[in-house]
Amino acid sequence: MNFPAELKYTKDHEWVRVEGETAYVGITDYAQSELGEIVYVDITTEGETINQEEVFGSIEAVKTVSDLFMPLSGEVVEVNPELEDKPELVNEDAYGKGWLIKVSFSAPEEIDKLLSAEEYKQIIG
Repeated sequence: MNFPAELKYTKDHEWVRVEGETAYVGITDYAQSELGEIVYVDITTEGETINQEEVFGSIEAVKTVSDLFMPLSGEVVEVNPELEDKPELVNEDAYGKGWLIKVSFSAPEEIDKLLSAEEYKQIIG
């Protein structure tokens, strides 16, 4: 499993990459491997402001559907347009081309409450 140290993580298996006042959000390598082959990403919250830990969409694999939880309060400013035609990018490149949303976050202090790579590794065992 791959857990880049420069990212932050949630107990719900999302990762966060902060770039200035924007954060990229995706699901972890662990999450995509547990879900299996991803066939559909359903995120209709672009332009909406969502609080931390609220559902911002769902991800569908061959055998299950899972909710996606907002790691940081803020506005969903972009949904990854490539996932419309290629949801498998989440499986192929979870931390790169498979990102889910871009967020303009409103509470920078929430970043400090996210997990480090080491803390996340302990949660998943």
